[in-house]
Amino acid sequence: MQQALQVLKKYWNHDSFRAPQEEIITSVLSGRDTFALMPTGGGKSICFQVPAMMQDGLCLVVSPLIALMKDQVQNLQKRDINAIALTGGISEDEISNQLDNCKFGGYKFLYLSPERLESDWIIDRIKELPINLVAIDEAHCVSQWGHDFRPAYLKISLLKKHLPKVPFIALTASATHRVQEDVIKHLGLNDPQVFKKSFARPNIAYMVFECEDKLTRLQQILTKNTGSAIVYVRNRRACHDVSRQMQSMGFTATYYHGGLKEKEKTANMQAWLQNDCQVVVATNAFGMGIDKPDVKTVTHIQLPENLESYYQEAGRAGRNGEKSFGVVLMHPTDITMAKGQFIDGLADRAFLKQVYLKLNAFLQIAYGEGPGEVYPFNFNDFCKKYNFPAVKAYHTLQFLDRQGVLTLSQEFTEKVYVQFIIPSREVVRYTSLNPADEEAILVLLRSYTGIFDMETAVNAGMVAAKAKISIDVFMQMLRRMEAQGVLSLRALGNDSSIVFNEVREDDHTVNRIAKYLEQQNSIKKEQFESVVQYITDTTHCKSRLILEYFDEEVKEDCGICSYCITQKRQIQSPIETATAILGLLGQKPLSSQGIGQELDLLPEEVVQAVQLLLNARRITINTNNEYILV
Repeated sequence: MQQALQVLKKYWNHDSFRAPQEEIITSVLSGRDTFALMPTGGGKSICFQVPAMMQDGLCLVVSPLIALMKDQVQNLQKRDINAIALTGGISEDEISNQLDNCKFGGYKFLYLSPERLESDWIIDRIKELPINLVAIDEAHCVSQWGHDFRPAYLKISLLKKHLPKVPFIALTASATHRVQEDVIKHLGLNDPQVFKKSFARPNIAYMVFECEDKLTRLQQILTKNTGSAIVYVRNRRACHDVSRQMQSMGFTATYYHGGLKEKEKTANMQAWLQNDCQVVVATNAFGMGIDKPDVKTVTHIQLPENLESYYQEAGRAGRNGEKSFGVVLMHPTDITMAKGQFIDGLADRAFLKQVYLKLNAFLQIAYGEGPGEVYPFNFNDFCKKYNFPAVKAYHTLQFLDRQGVLTLSQEFTEKVYVQFIIPSREVVRYTSLNPADEEAILVLLRSYTGIFDMETAVNAGMVAAKAKISIDVFMQMLRRMEAQGVLSLRALGNDSSIVFNEVREDDHTVNRIAKYLEQQNSIKKEQFESVVQYITDTTHCKSRLILEYFDEEVKEDCGICSYCITQKRQIQSPIETATAILGLLGQKPLSSQGIGQELDLLPEEVVQAVQLLLNARRITINTNNEYILV
């Protein structure tokens, strides 16, 4: 493994592998198919990137997430490693050119989504490439029992027939035993070596606290544990609200969600990574490629959708091996609210069909058209126009995304309206004086023939892709032309964009994918019940509950979770507790929650002692709902 260590040191500046990276790399280099189950933070990408760098040829990486592909490609490029990703919104000609580059240009990594493999011509082109390894990331998506099943992953097995001598490695951070067997079967892995890294994170204390005032409890947690922190919330508005509240409490805080402009995402991320901010308040859009070793606390102030997601998000704490905390703050009403969000909002076949048809109408896609173009999309406008309940509509769009019908991007885009306000001959003159803008202007003129006569809606993503420039560069060009009086420009913000991966076929499309809907709904209900069990169970170690969920046998409690700490502490008698409360109230009025936090008492201990003092008329309640001495 000396050569592997040299590659690791040269490109990643690490001196040694983490267990079981070395064994996985040895398996891949020996030509064996391999299955690697490595929890978040285990360094999965190293397991295919290092052996790919040690061999001639190209590593093909199949990944379902555009953000993850972009992140890994950027990280490889920073290390002077040639990598490319076939993401959505690019033409067939451009894809063909990029595949030519992979064949002749010395690229080491080609990233693509599983939906790309549904095109026969792309499979034919891949067969011509010097593939040395096929890596399937997020491999649990292959399984219908996984928490994020995508039918397009089932097409990967076709590659096995075309590349019989190339080893395949399937990687995932979360899979039960049933999902693991399903993945191996559907990928057609040949007698794979299976590697499982334990899900145990002995340095993370899993905590569940029931509280009336979550922000006050969060303030206490972050004051006591002053290290870097992540606070997960369920929506974008909460990101901004909680971040502002954290700042008002004296914490340095920022926010992160999928609706931010790319520059703002990068700036907020860097502020947190460089410890200019202690806290980042984020939705689950935050986390891809994040490997900050010194995160002290990860707190969920709203319930996660499933334990797979929770484990991955909480697992971003304590990667330096030091004690850290994965905290859930809950209120009894949270279960009802989360059920309304996750379960009651699940779509049936009729609603699925309605959303699909209205989406095509909203984006003005004709029957038999649609694939390949980028459509700016404002979700709120869509729901408002057709009176769709937002949660239910969003779940439906996510389902269409997972089924490969479309790709829903939560990156900020703009809806652009353009009209040239000078004659065509003057536009030609402008183009000759600004040759760098020529290609984009020509695409505009060819694509929108009425652009001189009226304000015209322009698909900025499509024009930028055809002109082989970024959307930012295209928008800068339009604003420059507006300032010079060449055109009028109106740009409206959109919170996402959509790429259709297949033609509009209405009933055919809906009937094909609806068969998966009922099964996925059943899985989501089971997963939610597991979350409810985790937060309400007061008789078992929290770490054990998580490990047993992932089919890992555990013989001992962790000793540091909220349950284990409760078992260790000695419960005071109500009289002892009442005496301590009298002493505390002699200093200041306090609510029952404040009493519990000051004296580190369980809610039931506070209730018993307070009731004792009220009955004895030693204390009473003031107008602020605080207890005071009589």
